[in-house]
Amino acid sequence: MRAPRFWWQPSPSLQANLLRPVGLIYGSVAASRMKRRGEQVELPVICIGNFTAGGAGKTPTAIAIADILDGAGENPIFLSRGYGGRLAGPVRVQPQHGAADVGDEPVLLSRTARTIVSRSRPAGARLAYEIGATVVVMDDGLQNPSLIKDCAIAVVDGATGIGNGLQLPAGPLRAPMRAQWPLVDAVLVIGDGEPGRQVALEADEHGKRVFTASLEPSPEAAEALKGRRVMAFAGIGRPEKFFDTLHACGAIVDVSHAFPDHHSFKPEEVTALRQEAEKLGLLPVTTEKDLVRITDASAAWPELMALPVRLRIENEVGLRNLLMRRINERRLRIV
Repeated sequence: MRAPRFWWQPSPSLQANLLRPVGLIYGSVAASRMKRRGEQVELPVICIGNFTAGGAGKTPTAIAIADILDGAGENPIFLSRGYGGRLAGPVRVQPQHGAADVGDEPVLLSRTARTIVSRSRPAGARLAYEIGATVVVMDDGLQNPSLIKDCAIAVVDGATGIGNGLQLPAGPLRAPMRAQWPLVDAVLVIGDGEPGRQVALEADEHGKRVFTASLEPSPEAAEALKGRRVMAFAGIGRPEKFFDTLHACGAIVDVSHAFPDHHSFKPEEVTALRQEAEKLGLLPVTTEKDLVRITDASAAWPELMALPVRLRIENEVGLRNLLMRRINERRLRIV
């Protein structure tokens, strides 16, 4: 789905207030569900989630954290629900798997570390243990109670924060903040913005660690885009973030197309996009996630460029220390 604009307004609009009663019911059910006791597995579990629906940067954060853990001598394995994929799992993502099989995010994650897709998170964590992982990095699942987490990090988009502060469908929150704060050990705010600063202040009031980061495009890709006229398209949580990044690279965005998050591109859509780019003489550019789904939907499109982005964490040492402390505390309890 595409998040409605009124979600991200600083105060509830008329439409949001009309939906508020439904949101209260949704939030109450979600909060009650989150109190269930989860299963404890043999491995430490690091959860990368967010307070809201929509893209906040969880996947780049999970990749950055796996790199940190790998540098600390750990053997991390990603665990994902596999949104949009047909396989229920538990299954390890293999090179032959595409987005239609396991979802777009697991395909990207598997390029960094071994990745397991499983609708049942405890079953996926048990498979990770069987194949030699030392720690599980969950991509999403903050509000899912089925698995006990040893460290949970909530990723927040600095530009949008928690939006209007209401629960779905009146706002973007997956559950009331009062029910979510006890689940979180730290908040990672990606990018600048007053909404993100407000969440950081609230996190500090709740005694949670606060980290900041930025998403940065590949220098090589950014240089290749400088001064180029492009047709940009994206099916992510906030496509405008991608378009802004292209502008920051020096690209000239003549045409932009926004699709819903995790959009499943049909072959005819890919053909139409390709024909439009060729007719206008524009370089087609999309995100790495979208490229995974387009590869599923179409024959090779050699002119299509994906813009790689990576997360730069300001206090990476502090985050690494937090992660390793929680991992070591968990291992002491196992012994």
